[in-house]
Amino acid sequence: MDYQIKYSQRKSVGIKIKDGAVIVSAPYGTKKSVIDSIVKKHSEWIAKAISREAELKSKYTELSESEIKALRKSARTYFSEKCREYALVMGLEYNRISITGAKTRFGSCSSQKNICFSYRLMLYPEEAREYVIVHELAHLVEMNHSHRFYAIIERYMPDYKARRKLLKTSSEDSV
Repeated sequence: MDYQIKYSQRKSVGIKIKDGAVIVSAPYGTKKSVIDSIVKKHSEWIAKAISREAELKSKYTELSESEIKALRKSARTYFSEKCREYALVMGLEYNRISITGAKTRFGSCSSQKNICFSYRLMLYPEEAREYVIVHELAHLVEMNHSHRFYAIIERYMPDYKARRKLLKTSSEDSV
């Protein structure tokens, strides 16, 4: 299987699919034989991720300008209301919400307490959208993906792992 290697100061090997290409991120000094073994071990997942990415891209290219405009409008209303509700339950405050057209990032939270959501999330089940809301709000407390961060999410959404899986059924995945 063909893949591209990107070496960095990371601590573990990661695999992601982008535009149909397999990209392996590895710590400096990782032997190619080790990377080959990891890629082989995850070959089934890689094939599924490539397929899911192609499915997702075809879904997005089918959207007309008017459909995108409608999704953006409904996303603004939905995320404004739901974020307000969850922030109240979680005892958190944020500054503003923005709606983006991001394809590879469902949401983000800045250190200035601004939260962004991709309108594309409106194509996913509500359970998945709610997970992203709680995920981004949790970043107001922990600006990382540590155990403490996921403990915050689990406190308010005990079934978050199942909800997160809904996002991976047709998204750009990474291992």
